[in-house]
Amino acid sequence: MRSAGGLLSHTPPPTPQITIGREAAREAARRELSKPAYHQNDPGLLQRALNRFWEWVGDLFDRASGATPGGTLGLLAVALFALLLIAALWWRLGAPGRAAGRAPGTLFDDGIRSAADHRAAAETLAGEGRWSEAVQERMRAVVRSLEERTLLDPRPGRTADEAAAEAAVSLPSHATALRTAARTFDDVTYGAHPATPEMYATLTTLDQALSRTKPLLTGPTP
Repeated sequence: MRSAGGLLSHTPPPTPQITIGREAAREAARRELSKPAYHQNDPGLLQRALNRFWEWVGDLFDRASGATPGGTLGLLAVALFALLLIAALWWRLGAPGRAAGRAPGTLFDDGIRSAADHRAAAETLAGEGRWSEAVQERMRAVVRSLEERTLLDPRPGRTADEAAAEAAVSLPSHATALRTAARTFDDVTYGAHPATPEMYATLTTLDQALSRTKPLLTGPTP
């Protein structure tokens, strides 16, 4: 096509319009945003997990405070009650590391000593107010005395419960007291329960009573 001056005029062809579908555009944006350059400052996996956990705790607290009578104050009262309950169970059952899944250990953990030696040690410990150790020594005196009287066969590794059960065969009138003494020994030694002067006095009375009791040599009547 010629212009007025006789020169040819070239009109550029129109630029074709590019039409991209919605899904294709979304996929292109996703690929672009997935490039590492956009995520250099993102929190790590552990941090994201912690953030979600604390968000969950916050939501749980908010829901609980709204559902508990008295709102937040009521929730705090419930939490305090739960803590007191846990503390009571801890005191009654002992520390989990000691009480859970652990069988009672043996009575004697050192060299062989006589019943008189154990009694003397128990009296010394009681005089110092070391009641837990005094109770342990007194129970050892009880069992060693029964061994010395041949009412129990000396046996390494015997537990307090085993000694009480075996001694009850020839001393049936003291069976209950023997079981109680064994339980006291286990609670003090393995249950982390502090002993008291009353516990020691009870064991001392049992020790003295056993020394005066004649055994039933033929065993209890069936």
